[in-house]
Amino acid sequence: MRLLEGLQRDASLSAIVAGFVAVLVGYTSSAVLVFQAAAALGASPAEIGSWMAALGLGMGLSSIALSLRYRAPVLTAWSTPGAAMLIGVAAGVPMSDAIGAFLVCALLITVAGFSGLFERLMSRIPISLAAGMLAGVLLRFGLDVFVAMKAQFVLVFAIFCVYIVGRRLFPRYAVVAALTVGIGIAGMQDLLRLDALRFSMVEPVFTLPTFSVSALIGIALPLFVVTMASQNVPGVAVIRASGYQVPISPVIGWTGITALVLAPFGGFAFNLAAITAAICMGREAHPDPDKRYVAAVAAGCFYLVLGVLGATVGALFLAFPRELVVAVAGLALLGTIGGGLATALRDEHEREPALITFLVTASGVSLLGIGSAFWGIVAGTLVLLVLRMGSGTTGKQRGG
Repeated sequence: MRLLEGLQRDASLSAIVAGFVAVLVGYTSSAVLVFQAAAALGASPAEIGSWMAALGLGMGLSSIALSLRYRAPVLTAWSTPGAAMLIGVAAGVPMSDAIGAFLVCALLITVAGFSGLFERLMSRIPISLAAGMLAGVLLRFGLDVFVAMKAQFVLVFAIFCVYIVGRRLFPRYAVVAALTVGIGIAGMQDLLRLDALRFSMVEPVFTLPTFSVSALIGIALPLFVVTMASQNVPGVAVIRASGYQVPISPVIGWTGITALVLAPFGGFAFNLAAITAAICMGREAHPDPDKRYVAAVAAGCFYLVLGVLGATVGALFLAFPRELVVAVAGLALLGTIGGGLATALRDEHEREPALITFLVTASGVSLLGIGSAFWGIVAGTLVLLVLRMGSGTTGKQRGG
């Protein structure tokens, strides 16, 4: 009861809209990968709907529970690189074997979380490198605001102008106003794809798991690696760079537990969100960082609705034109990008490693199936170690 009273007291329109934008960005950017991954395993339409329901419910429940527990915006997501990996490796694998692999992956994530091993590794990463990686991950969203003007100048320029005026007159609701105007203009330009909208309940489809060596090696282990390296590493960096002291071990552990429960229904992997979480952690969600957890709770509620109504409601998010989505997302992330760069470059002794982390991450380079966020941290850490070895002193002794 006390939790609900606090939530009602801290709730704001800007936080709810930030949660909506986070879910909008998450679905429009990667839902198609989940469809393709399920299809690669030979999933029927009912099974694909079950996958989307399991993922929506898992993200919703975990985001709400963890955000309320720690009074911080803890947003979870499905493993986007994991879905992309499944598209390439899942062909010919029986669905039951894939479900068994999902369970093994979930068990590995649970152990890595609750054992504290993952948090101990992450605690060794300097905040400047984490902030540089965060800025690198989000850079393309800021650039896309202006790139999108080439395709839909009137729509995106109007959104940009409304946002700038809003930042001057009503900063808390600048993104709200920009989104509202954008939807209105898109509607007038007949850019909203509303013909595919339909609402129906989805019935979960349970698949009894089976286990095979080939699926464990070919799916479970790679899914675990890419989820931890490409998703949880930047997810933790976003939390740390935003100034929230959330205990990482139990959070990671609970994402594993969530997958253990929902894997038989299609919840292949859950992890900490990075890009969508940054939307909930930015100044646009609320001026007071202590009240931004409401944005993650709101996002969790939207995920629950999508989970209950299944993939069909995903059409609601896919109905928005891409240019509107990237423009609103980029503007909502401007404060976070600027804050990340400021933190990354603050300490002159760590400035060059942080800059290299930023550049490698922003480059989008992918090696061994692992995304650029992980390699940005690796590159920055190696440069930092070399520079410290050359000086013969630690960062602390040098004032860093």
